[in-house]
Amino acid sequence: MSAAPPPTGQPPADNRRAWWGLTVLLLPVLLVSMDVSVLFLAMPTIVDALDPSATGQLWILDIYGFLIAGLLITMGNLGDRIGRRRILFLGAALFGAASVLAAFAPSTALLIAARALMGVGGATLMPASLALIANMFPDGRSRARAIGIWTSAFAGGAALGPVIGGMLLHHYWWGVVFLINVPVLAILFAVGPFVLPEYRSPSSEPFDVIGVLLSMLGLLPAVYSVKSLATEGLSTAAVITGLFGLAMLLTFLWHESRTPAPLLNLRLFRNPIFSAALAIALVGIMVEAGIAYLANVYLQSVLGHDVLAAALAGLPMAITIAVFSITADRVARLVGVRAALVGSVLLAGIANFGYLAMTPSSPLWIFLLISAVAGVGYGVIFALVTDVVVGAAPPEQSGAASAISETCFELGTSLGLALLGSIATAVFIADREGRGFSDSLGETLKQASELGSAGQATIDAARAAFVDGLHVAAGVGGSALLVLAAVVLAALRGATRP
Repeated sequence: MSAAPPPTGQPPADNRRAWWGLTVLLLPVLLVSMDVSVLFLAMPTIVDALDPSATGQLWILDIYGFLIAGLLITMGNLGDRIGRRRILFLGAALFGAASVLAAFAPSTALLIAARALMGVGGATLMPASLALIANMFPDGRSRARAIGIWTSAFAGGAALGPVIGGMLLHHYWWGVVFLINVPVLAILFAVGPFVLPEYRSPSSEPFDVIGVLLSMLGLLPAVYSVKSLATEGLSTAAVITGLFGLAMLLTFLWHESRTPAPLLNLRLFRNPIFSAALAIALVGIMVEAGIAYLANVYLQSVLGHDVLAAALAGLPMAITIAVFSITADRVARLVGVRAALVGSVLLAGIANFGYLAMTPSSPLWIFLLISAVAGVGYGVIFALVTDVVVGAAPPEQSGAASAISETCFELGTSLGLALLGSIATAVFIADREGRGFSDSLGETLKQASELGSAGQATIDAARAAFVDGLHVAAGVGGSALLVLAAVVLAALRGATRP
């Protein structure tokens, strides 16, 4: 298929077909974001049905994210080469087939394999959908609005995943959380060919196969190392794996600076707003993901809410993220990109300090208010960062550029769980001296509850110790965002939007 016409020949921003196309593109985005969160809810029933080992449980949860993080850059570039709509449909087909395989998997090994295939398919969906948005909305204002809607759909999917999953699991077996992907993808295949344009790069340069291998050898071990440190603590294997991944990433960057058709266009990083946007994506999602994980434990193990109630408590933040993702470009036009980026990071940082007000017996409305305010900042951050990154690249490289931002989000999520989770755990362990705590709050509560009323003092002390850890992690996360805001403010002085 020939390359698409230049931007002047693309559909105008107000074209009805383009907006219908955006509606269709939201479907795979919802699925990818839902699939990350819904599985946490289904794991107890999966454990009962398949009886996986502790290692097997971790691989069921993590293999999907590993492959998405490791393949985003490769799939973004591949879509630019062979066609963005084509790779979107290929990835959706693989994702759907793997979902059916996962739903009826009779063993742990087969479920892990199916999750791996879902990760390969999912890695095509995110960069392809963003790159198609860049084609369908060449006008900057309309593109920003479309990306804001795309971002809000991603946030909404992550929040709705546990709610929908909880309702379905109440009536059906665990495989239903995978089967819900099939009818959604059926709509994509039925409508997509009529409303989504095709685009592929006119480049005749050979595909950077060495870059693909080096990126995977760097990203996969790096992500594995971070997740291993987050779940199992410091170990020799995790450190060695992480150092190997870092060495491969440095080799990848060296190769990309020399090859004629790189996977990663290093020239984009010369623009300070582009580089600042990626730094904000990495640190912003790191803090948001880390605190979200700790807050979920707080809601269930400290305040005593069940899984579905905890999922519903996450909706106010999801709503503010969604609303302010859509209005992020309006904010940027009103105050400027630099002020919008700095202000949103600052607001998210200040909101994180609000978690210091939470106690083991706080009313739920305090958490709802703090998380909703934080969502305002994160909504502007995520939408504006994505728009800046996608808009910085030439049309033939928008798939690769969108993959860079998505990779930052994936790495930031892993780092948040590892760093902030480790900080909270360290505080919890430091508080256990002489109190009979185990290594985690969950284990401590289980053991103390078996003692009846004699264990109540241990339960109260363990919950207070966990809240202490949450306070320290929130303080560190908020401080990181405030420092980042100051650095970005200084770095972007006089910079222009790419």
